[in-house]
Amino acid sequence: MSFTESAVAAMVTAVTIPYGADNGTGDDEPGRTWDSQLQVDLYTQLIISLPLGITAFLAFCFLRPKWTELYAARRRQRRAALHLPELPDSFFGWIPVLWRITEEQILYSAGLDAFVFLSFFRFAIRFTLTVFVLAFVILLPIHYSYTKKLGIPDWDKGIDVGEDGKKEFIDDPPYLWSYVVFTYIFSGLAIFMLLQETKKIIQTRQKYLGSQTSTTDRTIRLSGIPSEMGTEENIREFIEGLHIGEVESITLCRNWSSLDHLIKERLEVLRNLESSWVQYLGYKRIRKSGDTLPLRHQPVDSSFFSEDDERMRLLLENGQDDAFNRAKRRPMVRIWYGPLKLRYRRIDAIDYYEERLRRLDEDIQSARQKEYPPTELAFVTMKSIAAAQMLVQAILDPHPMKLLARLAPAPADVIWKNTYLPRSRRMFQSWSITVLICFLSVFWSVLLVPIGTLLRFETLHKVLPQLADALARHHILYNLVTTGVPTLAFSLLTVAVPYLYNWLSHQQGMMSRGDIELSVISKSFFFSFFNLFFIFTVIGTATNFYGLWEHLRDSFKDATTVALALANSLERLAPFYMNVFVLQGLGLFPLKLLDLGSVFLYPINYFMAKTPRDFAELSTPPTFSYGFSIPQSILILVICVIYGVFPSSWLICLFGLIYFTIGSFIYKYQLLYAMDHRQHSTGRGWPMICNRVLVGLVVFQLAVAGTLALRKAITLALLIVPAIGVTVWFSYFYSQSYEPLTKFIALKSIYRDTPSSGDISPSTTSTFSPPLALDRDTFPIRLGGQVLGLKLKKYVNPSLILPLDSAWLPGRNPMPELEEGFEYYEDPNRVSV
Repeated sequence: MSFTESAVAAMVTAVTIPYGADNGTGDDEPGRTWDSQLQVDLYTQLIISLPLGITAFLAFCFLRPKWTELYAARRRQRRAALHLPELPDSFFGWIPVLWRITEEQILYSAGLDAFVFLSFFRFAIRFTLTVFVLAFVILLPIHYSYTKKLGIPDWDKGIDVGEDGKKEFIDDPPYLWSYVVFTYIFSGLAIFMLLQETKKIIQTRQKYLGSQTSTTDRTIRLSGIPSEMGTEENIREFIEGLHIGEVESITLCRNWSSLDHLIKERLEVLRNLESSWVQYLGYKRIRKSGDTLPLRHQPVDSSFFSEDDERMRLLLENGQDDAFNRAKRRPMVRIWYGPLKLRYRRIDAIDYYEERLRRLDEDIQSARQKEYPPTELAFVTMKSIAAAQMLVQAILDPHPMKLLARLAPAPADVIWKNTYLPRSRRMFQSWSITVLICFLSVFWSVLLVPIGTLLRFETLHKVLPQLADALARHHILYNLVTTGVPTLAFSLLTVAVPYLYNWLSHQQGMMSRGDIELSVISKSFFFSFFNLFFIFTVIGTATNFYGLWEHLRDSFKDATTVALALANSLERLAPFYMNVFVLQGLGLFPLKLLDLGSVFLYPINYFMAKTPRDFAELSTPPTFSYGFSIPQSILILVICVIYGVFPSSWLICLFGLIYFTIGSFIYKYQLLYAMDHRQHSTGRGWPMICNRVLVGLVVFQLAVAGTLALRKAITLALLIVPAIGVTVWFSYFYSQSYEPLTKFIALKSIYRDTPSSGDISPSTTSTFSPPLALDRDTFPIRLGGQVLGLKLKKYVNPSLILPLDSAWLPGRNPMPELEEGFEYYEDPNRVSV
C-alpha cells in the first residue's frame, strides 16, 4: 500500500471505525481491548456530557431574557457595559450578536484583564487548530502507514513480545524521524504564536494605560521606610530630593487595627438594627412585573403608629410608601451578664442596637482623632505618570530591603489590614503558607491513588478483586465507574482546590486583591500540573500504583524503566484526558454559562433576605475570578502541547479545540454581560500564562526525547536536546525583554498632552481610552466582606472617612452624606428602598 493510500485509509477509518471493534491487541480486562475500551469510554462520556451540556444551554437560552437580574447583571449595573450591543431576547438570536463583538469593544467595556484572558483562549484555539490539522493530515497517516494504528493506546507495532514475555522495542523505526521534525515545528509554532500575542497585548496595554491619568498609575508603594523617616514631610523631602518629579500626596500607613475593628463591629450592629426594625414593621419585598426585582412600595396605615412613635413618621417623610404588616410587639434581644455571663435579661432589640450604634459612632469619631504609630509602608502619589514609572524601575537606597518602590494597587484594591503588618510577620505568613502548600502537594498525590486505581482493570483487580469481578460482569457499570468517576473526580479537584488555595493566599499578608488573585493562579496551576499531570501521568503513580511500589527499587537502578513509565503513561492516559476534555468542554462549560451555583443559591438567599439591604445585595452581579478559571485552562493547553507528536495527538487536540472554542464563547458572555470583575492586575497575568506554556513545551520535548531513547533511537533523542536548550533560553529572553513591558508603562507610551490631574479622564474618542467606569480608581470599595456603594478616589484607609450612615429602612434614602475622598458609586438600576 502506498503512502497516499495509507493516508486516505487512516482518515476514513478514524471516522468510520465501528463501535466495539477488536484490533487484536492484548487485553487489560476480560473481553475488552484498549481500542474498544477507548471507543466505549468516549461513547459513554459523550452520553453523559452532551445531554448535560445541551440541557444547560437550552435552559440558559430560556432563562436569559426572563432573568436579566442574573444573566445581564453587569450590563445593568456597570456603565462600561452599556456601550455593548443589546442582545436580542430571542432564543438563539443573541449568539451571532455576541460572536461579532470585537476585541476593541471587549477592551473598552471589560478592561485589560478580560482582554488578556480572552486573548489566551484565542491563542489556544489557533495553536490547537494548527496542531490538529498537521497531526490529522500528516502524523496520523504516517502512524497508520507504519503501524496500522489510529492514535489509541498500545499503538506502536515496533513493540513485540519477546521470548521472556516482556515487550521489546524495534530499534529506530523509520517513522520516528517525524517526531524530531514535528517537535521542532510545534515548538516553533508555539513560540511564534506566543510572541505574536504578546506583542499585541503589550501594544494594547501600553496605549491603554499610557492614555490614562489615573491616580493608580501615578502612585508607588514605598516599603522599608526607616523609623527616622516615618513622617510624610520626610518622605516628601526624600522623594523630591531625587529630582525625578514632584509629589502630589503621601499616605503613610499607620496601625489602624483598633479603628478597623470598630468599623467592622458597627457594620454588624447596623445590620442587626435593620433586621430588628424589619421584624417590627413586617416589611416585605413584592416582585415587580418585568425582569427586575425592585422593592414595591404600598401605602401604610397611619393609625399603625402611636403618637409617641414620631421616629417612624420621620422615616416616611420623603413621601415613599412601603409594604408593612403590623407587628404585635417590638422584638426583644437576650443580653448576657454576670460571672461567666451565666445570667441574662431580655430588652427591646431596637433600643438596644440603636444605643450601641450611637456609642460606636462616638467611639469611631474619637478614634479618628487619635494619632497612630506609623509603619514602614507608604503610598506616594506623584504629579506625573512618568515620575512614578521611573521610581518603580530604579534603586532608591544603597541598603538592602530599604526604601523599595513598587507599583501600587488601585485604592479600592488595597487590603488595609495587611499594610500595617510588620514585614517579619508577613514573611513568616508567606513562607508558612508555602511550606503548607508543599505538604499539600504530597497529600493530594495520596488522594489521587484510588482515582487512578479505577483507570486500569488489572490494577483494580489486584487491589480490590471482588469489586473488579463485579464490574467485569456489568460492562455498563464498568464504563460508568472507569470513565465517569475518575473524570468527575479530576474535574471536581480542579474546581475545589482553588478555593482552598484562595483562602491560603488571603492568609499570606498580601497587600492587594490583585496580588492574591495572581497568587491563586500560580498555586492552582502548580497543583494541577504537579498532581494532576506530573504525578498522575509522568510518574505513573495513579495508573500503576501497585506496580510502582513493586518495582520501585528497579526504577531507581535502571533509568530505562522510568523512560518506559513515561512513554506508557502518556499513551495509556490519552483516553482519560479525552474524557476530561469532553466533560469539561461539552458538559460543564454550559453549566458555567447557566451559573448553576447562583441559580441554586438565589432562592435560598431570597428566602433568608429580610432587610432592604439584603434585597439590594441580591441584585449584585456574581463575581468572576480569574484565579479559578485560568489554571485549569492552562493545564488543558499544556496537555495538548505535550501530546503534540504522539499518535493520539489529533484526538487530544480536537477535543482541546472544542474546549477552548466553547470556553471562549462562554467566558466572553460572562465577562461582558453577566459577571462583575475588578481591574486588579491590568493584564499582568499574561506573563504567568506564557511561562507555564513554556514549561509545557519543555516537558513535551523531554517526553519526546525519552520516547525516542526508549526505542533506542539515541541519535534522534539527542537531536531533541537543542530544542530544550532553545526553549529554556527563550524563557530567559522573554522574562528579560517582554515581561517588563507587561508590568510597567514605557515612558514613550505616556500621552504627554494629558493633564496631570488624576481626576481628569482621557477623551473617549481615543482608540484605547477606557470609560470612566473602567478606571481602577473608581471601583467600589470592599469592607468587612461587603461591597459598599462608595468609590474611593484616593489612598486613604476607608475606616478614617467612611460615612457613618444610618440604617436602611423602608421609605428612607439609604445613600449617606458623602465625605472627602468618596464619590457615589453610580448604579442606574439601584434598588430603591
